[in-house]
Amino acid sequence: MDISSPWWAALAGLLVGGIAGFCVFRARLCTFGALEDAMVGRDWRRMKVFALALGLALAGTQALALAGILSPERTNYVPAALPWLGILLGGLLFGLGMALVGTCAFGSLVRLGSGDLRSLVVLIVFGAAAYATLRGVLSGFRVDGLERVALALPAGMQADLPSLIGRVAGHDLRGWMGALAGLALIVPACADRRLWRAPRLMTAGVVLGLGVVAGWLATTLLVDEFAHPTAPQSLTFVSPVARTLFGLLFDQASLAEFGAGSVFGVALGAFAASQRNDAFRWEAFDDPREMKRHLLGAVLMGVGGILCGGCTIGQGLTAGSLLALSWPLAIAGMVLGARLGIALLMEGSFIHAVRGMIEAHGRWRAGP
Repeated sequence: MDISSPWWAALAGLLVGGIAGFCVFRARLCTFGALEDAMVGRDWRRMKVFALALGLALAGTQALALAGILSPERTNYVPAALPWLGILLGGLLFGLGMALVGTCAFGSLVRLGSGDLRSLVVLIVFGAAAYATLRGVLSGFRVDGLERVALALPAGMQADLPSLIGRVAGHDLRGWMGALAGLALIVPACADRRLWRAPRLMTAGVVLGLGVVAGWLATTLLVDEFAHPTAPQSLTFVSPVARTLFGLLFDQASLAEFGAGSVFGVALGAFAASQRNDAFRWEAFDDPREMKRHLLGAVLMGVGGILCGGCTIGQGLTAGSLLALSWPLAIAGMVLGARLGIALLMEGSFIHAVRGMIEAHGRWRAGP
């Protein structure tokens, strides 16, 4: 097959994104919803589904690395220096913005496919803010400011856990780490009998996990490195949304990539699922207050997502599948930001939100 055209990778992204959007809509699976269930309602079922997705993605990705198909050092998630401050701050901003919007970038695409016009506005503002941080007016602050605060790694070491542990142990333990970590993440979902009565949730988790592996395969095998040299990528919805917005406005040729294809695919997959379930509904903002909250959240997600190198899918699953060192930092920031956002929405001000978080933490430590 002739792979000289980059549209093959875009088509693969459309397919992978379409299947993911279809299954996630039918399962009503949402990253922020899963966090909210765990933090507020102490219901960990949807978090276990995301753990299932991460376990499958991790095991599959490490298998690709062991087979020599994927080179982790060629991806954008394992740089020679780890900009820890930008990752933490970006994760915090993204999590806070996600709480204000009520979902992440991936969830906004799913909502858009089902007729939510609020998500259309959010994605336009989100993409513009992300592009401004990636290559526009805020890029100088990112590159010359936050990214200069970085942890330099020793020569020849990658910013991923297998490389770090392998160097310390003196042996390549990637295979064992991938198998054991993957199994540990998969088991909780499989052992929860309540989830076996929710096959759509389990299916969505499996599809997301395998979708990450499929993304690595597509951008490795369907890209001509000489004609179109690009870094391998997989599912993530920050810079691809920004580049898609730029492509639609200025440069249609830039849409010929996996990321742009997956953006369109998720929305189309959710649209197909909503039509199948007779759940397509036009929705809009109820009042100016709701609109302002969504606009602020979109800006925070766009800026934060670029700073931390991805969204809840890009860092949570794709970077996690590589066991990248950025992954726990970004996720910690997102969880803290989401918790602050939930408290802010419930309490009405930052001061009361922080006080509410402290009190809630005390109640959680005390138990039921």
